[in-house]
Amino acid sequence: MTKLEIHQFEALSDNYGYLVHDPDTGATAAIDTPEVAAIEKALAEKGWKLTHIFNTHHHFDHAGGNAELKAKYNCEIIGPKGEKDLIPGIDRAVGQDDIVDLGNRQARIIEVPGHTRGHIAYSFAGDHVVFVGDTLFVLGCGRLFEGTPQQMWTSLNKLMELPDDTTVYCAHEYTQANARFALSVEPHNATLIARAKEIDEKRARGEWTVPTTIGLEKATNPFLRPASIDLRATVGMVDAADVDVFAETRHRKDNF
Repeated sequence: MTKLEIHQFEALSDNYGYLVHDPDTGATAAIDTPEVAAIEKALAEKGWKLTHIFNTHHHFDHAGGNAELKAKYNCEIIGPKGEKDLIPGIDRAVGQDDIVDLGNRQARIIEVPGHTRGHIAYSFAGDHVVFVGDTLFVLGCGRLFEGTPQQMWTSLNKLMELPDDTTVYCAHEYTQANARFALSVEPHNATLIARAKEIDEKRARGEWTVPTTIGLEKATNPFLRPASIDLRATVGMVDAADVDVFAETRHRKDNF
């Protein structure tokens, strides 16, 4: 079986869009629909035909292009069952451990509520790839618009169970700001310090910081590291439960 092809492109002001292509069958999915023009430009560049839309959640910068693209390409729209009434044009609603086919490839659904109540991720385990929408970012996590800290912490733990070499594709370029916050709560993490420097250099060259990997996030992302003694000391919660440390970290980021 040939390698799954992933085409990443910029959309809107700070979104990333993705086309996922099975070269054996020609099946092509857009991961979310942030901007129709950007998606159509990417399709033209690659010479691919859109057959599917895989929505991670209902926010407009993730599902706003659904109706226009479906009208043009007659593609199948798959989205979270917890938000099926909010996903334009949805054909199939999916939940935890459901399997979604893309040609000869399969993605397993991981329910990751927190940012929204029904948010899902698409894990292509055979290709060591996961599309996480706005649940996990490089050095960050999604703001809790609809969920609780406990829900988000449970969701992040599901993602941390994936192999460390899993490539993580998230939906926004927030990394420099996330790095500044991460250093504020875990200032003695040598791996994080080195990574923040590398990120600044990349952005100065106009380069993307996405994708990342599960292993790298576990080593440097403060929202995956409530067990860190350094972080606990900074937030003054040395003996607290992990979920409570996570909640305080998220609260501090909201006000950073």
